[in-house]
Amino acid sequence: MGSTSRRWFHPNINGGDAETLLLDRGIHGSFLARPSKSNPGDFTLSVRRGEEVTHIKIQNTGDFYDLYGGEKFATLAELVQFYTEKHGQLREINGEVIELKFPLNCADPTSERWFHGHTSGRQAEALLMERGKNGSFLVRQSLSKPGDFVLSVRCDDKIIHIMIRRSENDRYDIGGGQKFDSLSELIDHYKHNAMVESTGSVVYLKQPYNVTRINAAMIDKRVKELHQSDTSKAGFWEEFETLQQQECKHLFSRKEGAKPENKQKNRYKNILPFDHTRVILKDVDTSVSGSDYINANYIKPDMEELGGGLWKSKVYISTQGCLPHTVPDFWRMVYQENSRVIVMTTKEVERGRSKCIRYWPAPGESKEFGNYTVQNMKENESRDYTLREFKLSKNSDTANERIVYHYHFKVWPDHGVPSDPGGVLNFLHDINECYRTLHCGPVVVHCSAGIGRSGTFIVIDIILDIIRQQGLDCEIDIQKTIQMVRSQRSGMVQTEAQYQFVYVAVKHHIETLTKRMEAEQMNKGKGREYINTRQTSEAVGGDPVAALAKMRSPFGSLPPSPGGVMLHSLPTTPTSAGSRSSSLTSHPGTPNLSSRGAIYENTNNVYSSRSAPHTPQLAPRR
Repeated sequence: MGSTSRRWFHPNINGGDAETLLLDRGIHGSFLARPSKSNPGDFTLSVRRGEEVTHIKIQNTGDFYDLYGGEKFATLAELVQFYTEKHGQLREINGEVIELKFPLNCADPTSERWFHGHTSGRQAEALLMERGKNGSFLVRQSLSKPGDFVLSVRCDDKIIHIMIRRSENDRYDIGGGQKFDSLSELIDHYKHNAMVESTGSVVYLKQPYNVTRINAAMIDKRVKELHQSDTSKAGFWEEFETLQQQECKHLFSRKEGAKPENKQKNRYKNILPFDHTRVILKDVDTSVSGSDYINANYIKPDMEELGGGLWKSKVYISTQGCLPHTVPDFWRMVYQENSRVIVMTTKEVERGRSKCIRYWPAPGESKEFGNYTVQNMKENESRDYTLREFKLSKNSDTANERIVYHYHFKVWPDHGVPSDPGGVLNFLHDINECYRTLHCGPVVVHCSAGIGRSGTFIVIDIILDIIRQQGLDCEIDIQKTIQMVRSQRSGMVQTEAQYQFVYVAVKHHIETLTKRMEAEQMNKGKGREYINTRQTSEAVGGDPVAALAKMRSPFGSLPPSPGGVMLHSLPTTPTSAGSRSSSLTSHPGTPNLSSRGAIYENTNNVYSSRSAPHTPQLAPRR
């Protein structure tokens, strides 16, 4: 479990509040931790199981944390991480498993960008020493004393950690000094009043080290803050410039693309693939120098780096637009990687300049490209893109034909970014609805250089994957995601405008999900059965092109289901918070690619363990 996923601690709620939160916002397996009201100093783990909430006592002896027996841990975070990852360790006395699957995150105590949540002391030191300067500071949750906070400051090229105590009446102080009503007031005070350390060092708070991590549901507030801060160059501009400065750390080898025999295969002489992630062509004539080269990189999201831990993501290949002499290599790569989806985000010619040679035949025709034959089976035009269905075969193995879907986005402006993210979101939604029905290799994405628009599409899709699978209570970090992608192909998401567009697209996506959730809650509250009768591509023979032709509707005209929330048929079961039931159902199958109303499902992995289970003490509600 990544450090950014520890916001399951809720310092100011009781058992009744916990039940309300879990039943209103959670699903089966959602959990949170809170202070024990009956035993001050101890804690309670509250877990939703079906339509009931189970409360589990956590003992804090002063030396360790445990569940009144079983494994012992130095911190509450380590205890929760253990029982989340070791599926089957928690059981009722009757042997029934208690699953901790999805943390129900607590709202941050402040929206200030210097608040870094559950960043550890070691991580804070690394951030401030690597990217900050003397006087840089951040505030984070205390991992050793849940409910309190730590002010980490860089002073004289070392990091000082100062404890911020929160009292029972929700006031904040440092070392028993002046008390403040909020963290923001405390920080504002010490910005203007230096602190003196016990060693005599004077500690100044000069400039905040701002976080880019955010709870997905709070993105609207963050986008507003970034827009407002842009007037002082402290918003989108600052975040993008920080990203640009980090680019110098990605000086990975690009020797293969610079070799004389490969130079002519690059559309732009200085945009070359990193050697460590480049796609290496196989089944080539090894006697020909450079025959295994193509200007393309694998993009594999790093789960731990993004703090996901529980989710899966597709793999991508980002590549340049084809040149006349690189088309055979392109189709060799598509066949070799068993890619069934190609995403093209540029026109063939823009502003009189060639951006990508046409690498496919006309509708109804076939064409050979080196050792491969491509047949254009059908095409269908929509408002924003063309969907083509190709049949790809290797000339020496014609029996092994495969269908490849070509999604060609045509409305990205020659300069800048689209004014409305809805078209891009519809495009990505339809691609994903097709992809999830296939068992295939990486999604191939290209524009002209294979870094700007391609990077923007890939980063948006990665973020949407996280939200789709973890729900709106997950944490996302757009800057960090771009940094991770850039470590695999240089320059991904090229401009500040593209960087800002990622935020705007994700914001629009979340607003749409929120509307759907509100609509479902209204239907649920009325006691009306709400059945999601999703149309599927199977209804038209599993044919995405036919599905596209059948119907089009704008994104959001039918509100999509909540990200990260499976719609289950749950039995009516009384809870201590009152009787609640759900008539929501979901039918398996692939949503109609043309529906444009995004239907998202939770596909979180379930951890397994063979260790001996522990039976905890169940706590009373309050």
